Amino acid sequence: MYNPPNPKTYFAIVWKIVKQIPEGRVSTYGQIASMIPPPNGVDPEAYRRLAPRWVGTAMRATPNATIPWQRVINSQGMISLPAGSRAAEEQRRRLEMEGIVFDKRGRIDLQTYGWEGPDEEWLEAHHLLKPRLFNPPKPRQSTLF
Repeated sequence: MYNPPNPKTYFAIVWKIVKQIPEGRVSTYGQIASMIPPPNGVDPEAYRRLAPRWVGTAMRATPNATIPWQRVINSQGMISLPAGSRAAEEQRRRLEMEGIVFDKRGRIDLQTYGWEGPDEEWLEAHHLLKPRLFNPPKPRQSTLF
């Protein structure tokens, strides 16, 4: 299943969530998906696997400039558009203009710039779930000899 059962409705929910991401913050496809309950008839486990891709499809179909598409990145803190493409460069430029810093590997620190989601009242009003929060980075093990 490459698309949600009702793409028009699902995409509208995604865009409504993305509009809530404040300037200088980012969210991931998976975090956005975690706020949207599984559509009727979709197995919750299958939904957990498919939903981030559905969010990506919604972002590719963003209809207008009022949706801050640049603020949605992948779970590794990276831009998912093809490296070196005009769209990827535009996304990076827009994020940097908002004060977001990329490391030398092209990653955004989700602990610093990750969005915690809309407030509970907004979520309730839109029948959405609390978002999954970003996990702190795991400490790297030393390779001393």
